[in-house]
Amino acid sequence: MKILGISAYYHDSAAALVIDGKIISAAQEERFTRKKHTADFPINAIKFCLQDSGLTIDDLDAVVFYDKPFLKFERLLETYFAFAPKGLLSFLKAMPVWLSEKLFLKKCIKDELKKIKAFDSKKLKLLFTEHHLSHAASAFYPSPFEEAAILTIDGVGEWCTASFSHGEQGKIQLLKEMNFPHSVGLLYSAFTYYLGFTVNSGEYKLMGLAPYGNKDSEQVNQFIKLIKTHLVDIKEDGSVFLHQNYFNYAVGLTMTYNNKWEKLFGFKKRNEEDELIQAHCNLALAIQLVTEEIVIKMVTALKRITNSENLCMAGGVALNCVANGKLQQLNLFKNIYIQPAAGDSGAALGAALAISNMYFNEPRMYSKDSDQMQGSYLGPYFSEKEIEVMCKRFNTVYKKHEDFNDVTSEIAKKISEGNVVGWFQDRMEFGPRALGNRSILADARSEDMQKKLNLKIKNREGFRPFAPSVLVEDVQECFEISTTSPYMLFVTPIQAKYRELLPSNYNELKLWDKLYVKRSKLLAITHVDFSARVQTVHAETNKKYYDLIQACKKLTGVGVLVNTSFNVRGEPIVCKPDEAYRCFMSTDMDYLVINNFIFEKTKQLNWEDKSKWLTKFEKD
Repeated sequence: MKILGISAYYHDSAAALVIDGKIISAAQEERFTRKKHTADFPINAIKFCLQDSGLTIDDLDAVVFYDKPFLKFERLLETYFAFAPKGLLSFLKAMPVWLSEKLFLKKCIKDELKKIKAFDSKKLKLLFTEHHLSHAASAFYPSPFEEAAILTIDGVGEWCTASFSHGEQGKIQLLKEMNFPHSVGLLYSAFTYYLGFTVNSGEYKLMGLAPYGNKDSEQVNQFIKLIKTHLVDIKEDGSVFLHQNYFNYAVGLTMTYNNKWEKLFGFKKRNEEDELIQAHCNLALAIQLVTEEIVIKMVTALKRITNSENLCMAGGVALNCVANGKLQQLNLFKNIYIQPAAGDSGAALGAALAISNMYFNEPRMYSKDSDQMQGSYLGPYFSEKEIEVMCKRFNTVYKKHEDFNDVTSEIAKKISEGNVVGWFQDRMEFGPRALGNRSILADARSEDMQKKLNLKIKNREGFRPFAPSVLVEDVQECFEISTTSPYMLFVTPIQAKYRELLPSNYNELKLWDKLYVKRSKLLAITHVDFSARVQTVHAETNKKYYDLIQACKKLTGVGVLVNTSFNVRGEPIVCKPDEAYRCFMSTDMDYLVINNFIFEKTKQLNWEDKSKWLTKFEKD
């Protein structure tokens, strides 16, 4: 069976193709339109999936959408009715879109598909899965487990905001769910909003800010007490009750009632460019610790219900890799698998897999030795001819190696000398993380690399941390982790031998002073609390990247590189060679590698004039 999965109209639109139970291709629409987190119908992502497999829409056995719009509409109507007369403006804004488009989603989808190519709409089988089933399926079916407990947590789907399920062979059984307006994801997003970041894209910034909080301070403890007393009641099974008199998301156009939060926490809502003060950091740490407590309670309850040794996770909250690291350290489950595209983009894939296994009863593709995500390298790739066309169009200067081992040797030397390298290889990653095919790479030992990458290349907030890529055989030598982490989804402490002695007043230092203290021999990837978001690199899934890190290790003695996504602030990860070259030329990157083509910055024409290459993106 040939099944196309689609997610669209809310955020992180995507498409994925599954044939006979095997994942063939998947991509987010943002990578093609260059609009980060776009909600637009994924025309370009669908075109890619079809072209990649040589199929037309008429060849498909089914097209499946990742949630059920009528259930979502029911939730909106019931919510507005329950809170009336509150929410009139929000109601008036939402209803025209629903009445003109979303209630007629079948027609909308067919009309959009016709823009790709004409097809026989009478023969098209168009199906819909529930939102949290799509999430659950995206985690369980690609996992290397015959059976597993499944936890999904996000903002909200139709009604559901979190679910417990059990997967066995080809079936998923729903066990328990929590419903709107009570939501761990929306609780975290409310703090994202209040601390000046963008909802549905800035949650990872809140997570990155949290370690700057002073965990021993009375203010953090007081904030936790205020959150638990006034905002959320946490039950033993991890279910939550959110006190709606403090939240505005159910019927309003903002996440919180700012005046009530200001009175509660003692400071105004932070705006995007406002200076970060210690109270902001402490509140970020407080909500991160509360979220971890909730997730741990959920996982503990799920273990008790299923008695499984295996846990699968998906939904936006599953991207909270700090909480994931705490779960891994608890050892409640022998094995944990998290869908690398855990948000709504991955739900497109989950919808297709759910239909394959539960509607068409196809045998599940499954292996105990590896997952089915193929390293998450499921996106577009580009031929040598296409790269040469780009080189001619931009009049580039490059060196081309016939033997890729020569590329590896040369670039390893450049990295070890302190250069920053844009690394563009083969198939683009699916999901929010760059995993070595659309990455910016640097030496993890460099003491000024975090500052350089944030301010001169990524153009983003200076407090943001960077992740390490480490050879899989070296991960336990460098980090306190007992499992692999191929998708950069676990935060874990670095080993003691890489740590430096801290000044006695370290916890009292301000954010920026704390950031630039030399605390590690791998300073560029070590967060202020001695943690790192680890990616283990495996020769089986990415031989080129593995060999590059091996070559760097021979020169530096350490099998670890800084790996950050190939983009600047507000820009989606680069997809095409020309986007990679533009990003390279508009920043302080020193070298660019596209397959076996090497571009040195100072040899490019007019390389000092960055303005020629700048593209403006909305800040995320």
